[in-house]
Amino acid sequence: MSLSQANRKMTRRQMLRSCISGILAAPFFVPARALGRGGHVAPSERILLGGIGLGGRGTAVLRWMLAETDVQFLAICDARKSRREAIKKLVDDHYGNKDCAMYRDIREFLAERTDLDAVLIATGDRWHALASVWAMRAGKDVYCEKPSCLTIAEGQMVMETARRYGRVFQSGTQGLSMSNRVFGIELARSGRLGEVRTAYAQIAPWDDALMRHDWLPAEPEPPKDEVDWDAWLGPCPWRPYNSAYVNGKWRGHYDFHASCIGEWGAHTIIQVQAGIGASHTSAVEYEYVDNPYGDGLIAHYANGVKMILARSKDCWPGYSGQRFDGTQGWIANSGDAHDCDRASSPDLLKDFRKIVADYVTRTQCPMNHARNFFDCVRSRRQPVANAEVMYHSMCTVHAANICMWLKRNLRFNPLQAEFVNDPDANRLRSRAMREPWCA
Repeated sequence: MSLSQANRKMTRRQMLRSCISGILAAPFFVPARALGRGGHVAPSERILLGGIGLGGRGTAVLRWMLAETDVQFLAICDARKSRREAIKKLVDDHYGNKDCAMYRDIREFLAERTDLDAVLIATGDRWHALASVWAMRAGKDVYCEKPSCLTIAEGQMVMETARRYGRVFQSGTQGLSMSNRVFGIELARSGRLGEVRTAYAQIAPWDDALMRHDWLPAEPEPPKDEVDWDAWLGPCPWRPYNSAYVNGKWRGHYDFHASCIGEWGAHTIIQVQAGIGASHTSAVEYEYVDNPYGDGLIAHYANGVKMILARSKDCWPGYSGQRFDGTQGWIANSGDAHDCDRASSPDLLKDFRKIVADYVTRTQCPMNHARNFFDCVRSRRQPVANAEVMYHSMCTVHAANICMWLKRNLRFNPLQAEFVNDPDANRLRSRAMREPWCA
């Protein structure tokens, strides 16, 4: 080795000293985002979120969730490539990176993404319960769009899974976190309307309760990566592929849909039950009405209140309406405006802000359904539309459907989750799940 080479050679100790000196001499910057400063939440404190089946409705809910600074969305799972790519673009644009991962198979998604704290599920009705159960078994908390089950048995399965695994579950019935809806519920619950004897719940004014049992004509299946038809069907019976199904035309088909009663009744019935003190039970008697829609069907509760299903009613100006009739007045709410709608007297509307504020203080439930979910992910409290509340309201939905399908009055025992002396009705509480898409 030449002298010049020896002079250039540096020992390991000398190199370490040199590096340390350089680090100490240079200014050291840590982004405020990484430290949780300047309104940012530190990475270690963020709720890591994934999505399953996010189309139009799911995208809207995801936008609400992305606004929460302590939430970070990491991965999307969808049987449709176009949906996967659309969500990835939305998320990557939001964060200014290319990090959102994509999955086609829900089983792979749940097995690999052990880092996720929670998932947003917004598939069609057919997948809501099974995806929720699989996700909770995989250790995820779940925000699932409504209707959160397609049968009474599915709802029971979701409720029992949430209990067994200690998971937080929120049904996407956001009316329970909207100030105008909450105001109406609180007037009914607190006795300000007097004794509430009758309530109304709006059902969707399209389709019907009977639904279609035929199939759409078969079309050539697209490549699996474009649309995984087997996965799209999931637990439903095998049906030939038709592009109309995957483009939203599954509604109105018995295999895939909870009917016009489930479409809006999933919102309005859970709200009515909250107002009449029946969040932890279901209606016990159902009076059949002779039309295809269930318009005018009466559901009776054990506390003496009757709820009437209605496609439309003059008292609510918007959509998805609810109404409570008491001995001292009535109030009706609809739409998604954060104010009250109509009441029998202006005096009933005077304390709107105070009543809503008192409700928030008493329940610790904000007027933000997604925020309520994330708060409960942190605290492990039960959210406002938790699995049990969802289950009991959906029992009422599905019992009303079964009443319409059998075209006769029914009696239901909420404690036993079964119809009284009616084997035909009891057989309709569940549907077979197609392997391997089963619980």
